[in-house]
This record gives sequence, C-alpha cells and structure tokens, in this order.
Amino acid sequence: MKTTVELPDRLLRQAKKVALKRRITFKELLTSALQREILPIEESQETVFKVGEDGMPYLPSRNVKVTSNTVADILDSEEY
Repeated sequence: MKTTVELPDRLLRQAKKVALKRRITFKELLTSALQREILPIEESQETVFKVGEDGMPYLPSRNVKVTSNTVADILDSEEY
C-alpha cells in the first residue's frame, strides 16, 4: 500500500544513509522500524493484559483488575 508521510528533512537524510549502509531500501528500513515499534506492543497487550469495558486494565491469566495492590502482590510473589 502506498502512503505519504511527512518527515523532518534531517531525519529523512539520516534514514536514507542508514538504508544505504545496510544495503536495503528506504521502504525496507521504514517497514522494519515500524514493525519493531508496533508489533511488540500489540503482542504484549494481548498476552499480558487487556482493557476492560470500564477502561481499566486487567490480567486475563488471573482474571483480576490491575491495581497498585495487584502489582505489589505480583512483585512480592515468585511468579513474575
């Protein structure tokens, strides 16, 4: 899919230099950078916690809302 993105001139020049050094296209560099930035977030949110209907995070593995007490309990346990 094609799209247009506005980047600061300096950042674009640096990115193109990096792509040349790595012997890849700018498109490959941009795709790789976006995958590294986005995919871990999506995967971790799905596997570690979810957001309930009330907008609060909960741990599906424990079926509990995440509160400061929940975090303290997890840190105190040896399960994390």
